[in-house]
Amino acid sequence: MTVQSAGVLGLDVLRAKSSAVDSGGRPSQQLIDGLGFRPVRPVPHEDGTLAEIVRADWPEVEDEVVQVHLTTTYPGRVRAWGLHQGSTDRLFVVKGLISIVVFDGRQDSPTYGILNEFKVSERNPALLVIPPNLYHGWKSIGVDEAFVLNMPTSMYKYDEPDALDLPYDCAEAAEIVPFRW
Repeated sequence: MTVQSAGVLGLDVLRAKSSAVDSGGRPSQQLIDGLGFRPVRPVPHEDGTLAEIVRADWPEVEDEVVQVHLTTTYPGRVRAWGLHQGSTDRLFVVKGLISIVVFDGRQDSPTYGILNEFKVSERNPALLVIPPNLYHGWKSIGVDEAFVLNMPTSMYKYDEPDALDLPYDCAEAAEIVPFRW
């Protein structure tokens, strides 16, 4: 239904809202090729709740879990941009509110140039699976320190980390990744 309102100050600069999810709870945005996003839900019981984080039978989880680590981020802080050339990140926010952004800079990808943003927290839990060669990062947008679990497909190699960084606040980042917090 379209409603026309004449004589409203600022009407010419208003933008229509769009939903972040469809009626099934899946992201309404076009997902980057290879990116996995699986909303999960806490199931209540008499003592609290239980939420599954990862299961080997989920289609988003093709590789075994070989390492799990926890990263924390203080409120208002940004951790971006990272890129792995061989490893897949599998992120799950345990506590806090995070805006996670993924950008497809792979020139041969069918989703080249697409950017996805997800707002996840303990109240909006999801598993985000980020394959190699995608820029990704996050900002803690809540009021508390955020806790993010990562279950990468490759163990961290201390002598040869599969981790490339592009500081989000450098001049080159503004030319490569079309997103600013």
